[in-house]
Amino acid sequence: MEIYETEEAQVEALKRWWKENGQATIIGLVLGIAIILGWNFWQEHKTTQSEQASALYIELLKAVTDNKQDSVQKLAERLKAEYPKTEYAVYGQFLLAKVKVEAGDIAQAKAILTTESAGSSTELSNVAKLRLVRLMLATGEYEQGLALVNTIDPATTNSFSGNYDELVGDLYVALDRLDQARTSYQKAVESGYRSALLQIKIDDLTAPEKVAVQNVTPEK
Repeated sequence: MEIYETEEAQVEALKRWWKENGQATIIGLVLGIAIILGWNFWQEHKTTQSEQASALYIELLKAVTDNKQDSVQKLAERLKAEYPKTEYAVYGQFLLAKVKVEAGDIAQAKAILTTESAGSSTELSNVAKLRLVRLMLATGEYEQGLALVNTIDPATTNSFSGNYDELVGDLYVALDRLDQARTSYQKAVESGYRSALLQIKIDDLTAPEKVAVQNVTPEK
């Protein structure tokens, strides 16, 4: 460590240090301020976007409640176009798909859910896939539903694996492949998943006496 005996020597040392390091110090300071300001602006922007998207989503919910299909379409499209990075944009598409199903436009509902199933949010992507497969189940496309589930990477299903197992079981029941259905339901249980009807479904498949009773021909 240098020891300066005079005030002039200390001043000269300070000048030398500033000449060597002053520019880098100023640049670092400016960059630091810019980063802080940029971060604050981005956070405020995200908050504003979320608030505006939320308000538009509330309008969409009201349009659904009032059964104004044209308004539902327009509001869902606005959410998608103006606030694509918010979850409200996806929620809006889910509502639009629901309205399409109720209106009998199954093809359009499937198209919407297919698009959302490829989204960047793992959670919402899984919700879209589950809704799409349930729609296939409801419209009798059992094999197509199984094929879709088989294309899904298990590593991306996270906490939805039980939902998929139960749904696969439902598809197998519809196909009268009861052993496979039972296996799928049990797999859902073993994963820790629970639903209101899962145990009832399992009981229906694991009670052979019920089947026997149903097959008995009443005496005349």
